Amino acid sequence: MDAIIQILVSGLTLGAMYALGAVGLALTFGTMRMFNMAHGVFMTIGAYAAFSTVNYSGAPLIIALLMGILAGGLIGAIMHLLVVQFMLETEDFEINILVATVGVGILLQDFLLKVYGGYPFSQPVQIDGIFRIGGVAVAYQSVVILVLATVLISALAWALTRTKFGMAIRATAMNREAAMLMGVKTSRTYLQVLIIAGMLAGAAGILISSLSTLSPEMGQNPAVRAFVICVVAGLGSVTGAGIAAIALGLFEAAIQYYFGVRYGLPLMLALVVVVLIWRPSGLFGKQEVVRS
Repeated sequence: MDAIIQILVSGLTLGAMYALGAVGLALTFGTMRMFNMAHGVFMTIGAYAAFSTVNYSGAPLIIALLMGILAGGLIGAIMHLLVVQFMLETEDFEINILVATVGVGILLQDFLLKVYGGYPFSQPVQIDGIFRIGGVAVAYQSVVILVLATVLISALAWALTRTKFGMAIRATAMNREAAMLMGVKTSRTYLQVLIIAGMLAGAAGILISSLSTLSPEMGQNPAVRAFVICVVAGLGSVTGAGIAAIALGLFEAAIQYYFGVRYGLPLMLALVVVVLIWRPSGLFGKQEVVRS
């Protein structure tokens, strides 16, 4: 029983962090047909923004968390205004933006390396202490991660389904030309999508670094997992990305518990191969959205 509780706690914690990164990535692809290869660096920027807020101003943890989330959204907005909007109408947009965001990611990571150095830091935005469920010690930080991820993803789900802003995003994802004919300003919608994805990535970066360490390359592994989750769920499926993130988090936690940490990612990738052989469009795959 203790083993099951440990796997559930670890798996839900991992899944919650992965979901924050994967949902933003899925939203971006589903709306814009854009793979943001700088997504991992967005996570890193959010984590460093929270770290800097605490270290240099002594602000409360909640303020540092908000600053990290806002920093992720800000970098998403900047990338749209300086890069993405000028490439939207180009031929082979999907390939061009993939290459461009690789370059953006390298530049941002190099900037962080020059500013903060390569030495890993401890993330101060975390809650110390544990409590016990049976014989299993559960960190308060794990509860914070699960609650915060649930709140943010629930807020996004509410916004997408209950607001005009969300309806504009869904309409643009379904058919850009039809959305424009209905009065939707798609350029503004794309900007909003990148801001949301950046904010979720910033939150994910803070939470991930709170359980490990903070360094310029810390976003690489979480970004790989976010891409894997999006592929398993079906490219562009926001709901599927959230469900797949939790499922893969639990799977990885079970593998780590029984076989060791080093087998978590390899076996998760093996599972992905099996899923894609069985369902090439992903578990929650849908008809391809055409960006015109």
